[in-house]
Amino acid sequence: MTVGVALNAADADNQIDATVDLAREASAAGLRSAWFGQTFGADSPQLAAIVGREVPGLQVGTSAIPVFGRHPLLVSSQAQTAQAATHGRYHLGLALGTKLLTEAGFGIPFERPVARLREFLTALRQLTETGTADFHGELLTAATPVSARVPGAGSGVPLLVAAMGPQALKASGELADGILPYLAGPRALDEHIVPAVTAAAEAAGRPAPRVVALVHGVVTDDADAVRETAAEQLAFYERIPSYARVIGLSGAIRAADVAVIGDEKAVAAEVRRYRDAGATEVVFSGTEIAGEAARRRTWALLGELAG
Repeated sequence: MTVGVALNAADADNQIDATVDLAREASAAGLRSAWFGQTFGADSPQLAAIVGREVPGLQVGTSAIPVFGRHPLLVSSQAQTAQAATHGRYHLGLALGTKLLTEAGFGIPFERPVARLREFLTALRQLTETGTADFHGELLTAATPVSARVPGAGSGVPLLVAAMGPQALKASGELADGILPYLAGPRALDEHIVPAVTAAAEAAGRPAPRVVALVHGVVTDDADAVRETAAEQLAFYERIPSYARVIGLSGAIRAADVAVIGDEKAVAAEVRRYRDAGATEVVFSGTEIAGEAARRRTWALLGELAG
């Protein structure tokens, strides 16, 4: 099982420079991968490509690009370019997104998200593996009158989905290479998420899916105070039905209840619980929540666990 970290330098004077510096530090600490979120700010595939060029050996990925407001042809170009830039170390994460951000930001209705995800994945796999597509679905069309291949990108880009609900997990098992669940504790993984996506992959004749568990957590001696800060920062997710559901399936009430916060022994034990629940990879996010010293302490532990 590999261990990585989500990098967040959105408050820096120059986000790109600061992210590269953080990536170098993560690699030096022994972490295996760096992941980048996607909202309306920095372009995550481009950021991953830059980091991958600047920090050789570090796996890089996006977690995750919403399928609404994007098109498979354009995302394929981004992903293949990042894959060529990193010589095969790029991993593309997709997401359904949320009704709030989709409708408020793009002005388009958040309708039939799983159907859109299925069509997006089908067209995108054609494009990333062959450089061509001739897909005509109900919601999307992706055709290539000229080649969409990026020389140097190889024969594909790993496709992962931030899936946690039954229908999204079924689609991901059938059409993607793995999933990127967030705020899903070991109980939800073990009892609901991993069995569902694995069964879907098996039924489709696909290999066992990767399960990249994104965990909000930090090493600290002041767990109670940090958890209250996390509760404030993560409360947004409690209003999103898909997250509220998986938080409940994890045996928790608040999003902060599934955050991994404590000393080295406690955090290491929780990482092992994720492994035992079926996670093939664990990626920590929010490690900056308790300040720089706690972040470095967290990365040092995660680097040891990654080794």
